[in-house]
Amino acid sequence: MAKIVLGVGTSHGPQLTLSPDQWWRRAEADRRNPELWFHGRPYGFADLKRERGNGSFEKELGLDKAKERFDACQRAIETLADVVERVSPDVAVVVGDDQHEAFLDDNMPAISVYWGDGIENAGLSEYQDRGERSSPGLIEAARGHLPPEHATYPGEPSLGRHILESLIGQEFDVAHSRKLPVDSGRLGGIGHAFGFVYRRIMRDEVIPNVPIFLNTYYPPNQPTMRRCYNLGRALRRAVESWDSDKTVAVIASGGLSHFVIEEDLDRQIIEGLKQRDEKLLTGHPDSYFNSGTSEIRNWVVVAGALEESDFAMTLTDYVPCYRSEAGTGCAMAFAHWA
Repeated sequence: MAKIVLGVGTSHGPQLTLSPDQWWRRAEADRRNPELWFHGRPYGFADLKRERGNGSFEKELGLDKAKERFDACQRAIETLADVVERVSPDVAVVVGDDQHEAFLDDNMPAISVYWGDGIENAGLSEYQDRGERSSPGLIEAARGHLPPEHATYPGEPSLGRHILESLIGQEFDVAHSRKLPVDSGRLGGIGHAFGFVYRRIMRDEVIPNVPIFLNTYYPPNQPTMRRCYNLGRALRRAVESWDSDKTVAVIASGGLSHFVIEEDLDRQIIEGLKQRDEKLLTGHPDSYFNSGTSEIRNWVVVAGALEESDFAMTLTDYVPCYRSEAGTGCAMAFAHWA
């Protein structure tokens, strides 16, 4: 039977690709965002700044700080890529979210498994053509998840179908797809949560994989944190019952807290991951996990999948990348289990 040999968790935010002297462009988007979620409720920028204490985050800003944090993140990404290369799994299951790249409001499944033969990724030039519709800085950051030209990566349909059938048998009513939709409202390929893993963690040497989409972002059908942990448990049972001698990596893409950085929340989640503490991972109100912070759900799925392994978690780094005086930004985390 197949065997899980590696777990990986990685952030994928634009600041990992956008040069530090351009981080202010993402802060520009924050200032226009009426739903900056903090402690379970949305704020406008001015209200958030008052709530968190005017001037509290000035010391976290400046180009030197941004460069230091950017460099730390690049080292962490390279470390994870080295680990994947060294362990050399045959297959991967990548858990990520979709942000209106494949799924729109006409159909937004809570959980969907892709089991096609190939996985399309739009080329950078295709995305640049959409520039006028993009939030500040995203065009420049897109090379972190989009190849120069349109690419097709290998899927693993046998494992994908087996995961689907196993999850259904374990009473998870999941959606599925074998093709990514292509129309004027969509990217025309896999979303950035997956593309970042392919480009940066797999270094464009993409192994056969099964993308699992979680609707972390969009109410009202976001899976609860407890459901995500139990999904991970079910995913492990699915992988380990696959009639194959292949080795498998499970990879979480996204998080940690953003667009409002909440270091206390992140550190509790990291401790829960290290200690295999289900209560720490699932005990916060689900309202704390909206907007970008919702992507912590992807890590919780992987934590559930690794619950019964004997792997120790290595926290490669945790880097809170602040970009505004209201404490907005993206807290980047990088970890592996082997």
